[in-house]
Amino acid sequence: MNGGFKILFALAGRMLLVASLAWAIAACGNGLAENTKMIRRLTPATVQLDNEGHMPSLDGAIVWLNSPPLSSADVRGKVVVVEFWTYTCVNWRRTLPYVRAWASKYRSQGLVVIGIHTPEFDFERNPDNVLRAAKEMKIDYPIAVDSRQRIWDAFSNEYWPALYFVDAQGRIRHHQFGEGNYDESERVIQQLLAEAGSTGVTDDLVSVDSHGLELAADWLDQRSPETYVGYERDQNFASPGGAVLSTRKTYAAPDALRLNKWALLGEWTVEQGPAVLNKAAGRIEYRFHARDLNLVMSPGSPGSSVRVRVTIDGQPPGVAHGTDVDDMGYGVVSEPRTYQLIRQPQPIVDRDFEIEFLDPGVNVFDFTFG
Repeated sequence: MNGGFKILFALAGRMLLVASLAWAIAACGNGLAENTKMIRRLTPATVQLDNEGHMPSLDGAIVWLNSPPLSSADVRGKVVVVEFWTYTCVNWRRTLPYVRAWASKYRSQGLVVIGIHTPEFDFERNPDNVLRAAKEMKIDYPIAVDSRQRIWDAFSNEYWPALYFVDAQGRIRHHQFGEGNYDESERVIQQLLAEAGSTGVTDDLVSVDSHGLELAADWLDQRSPETYVGYERDQNFASPGGAVLSTRKTYAAPDALRLNKWALLGEWTVEQGPAVLNKAAGRIEYRFHARDLNLVMSPGSPGSSVRVRVTIDGQPPGVAHGTDVDDMGYGVVSEPRTYQLIRQPQPIVDRDFEIEFLDPGVNVFDFTFG
């Protein structure tokens, strides 16, 4: 590659990273991430911290997990990280290894991490689903189940994930919206602990070993955006005739899909939030460009399950299968959550993805990529 092409390639990469950061701030779908396998020990640096006002009330949760209910007064004198999350959000999921590590490393020095679970989808309002997800993800710090969005509104928050860093006097001194900036965030924690008089805080940074949905996105190869399937927010839908709200309809796919276009096949009812499959053998096709393809799905009723079969370019995924299907593409939707269906090796190029549902009743909400 000659020098001119190297410069153009570098500029393109930087532009893509900037675009990725914008996605992270705009919605729960994509964000800027760092290499999670790197052991990072940096020269200590002071972060310029502001006073963004006192931490709002933590009242309004329908239940607390891992802790009795906490108030702002209960944590006065502690350094607090308030983390807004919802368990299907892949952007938040990729930040979780760092937040877990900070909670563990600095707990004895006065740090309190409080997770505020504010739902995106209706099934995330159910505290039983939040409790199951928290256990599976090994979250042991306090969680306020904010299903009525009271705490979210008190903070005037707009993002998943969002981190608010609160000093021992109860003042918000820093925030982080979206993925990334993990080094700076940890430096903020160290600085606030030092201000609070904590001793023994070292200047080394946590190292995390992430897997599955928690692995940082491959931003240079990601060219597909988060895509909602329900009527309220669907985009790039290519089935002829478009979607019809709350009506049983037999959908088909066009002869070919352009990049980031998708289609339903079979008999579906498209509701505001999900598309609901009425008869077995329904399918979804999507032409995408990314290392990972994830899909938020739930079975039709609690305790039921739906068998699925995934292909990529018309073939079983083989080594490109995600954690929720085998190398032949078979898996089961048994609970409402994000399913990782594809994690493909290099080279990353445009691919035709298809998922077939071998049983009826599945609810399909949202594609995300990584």
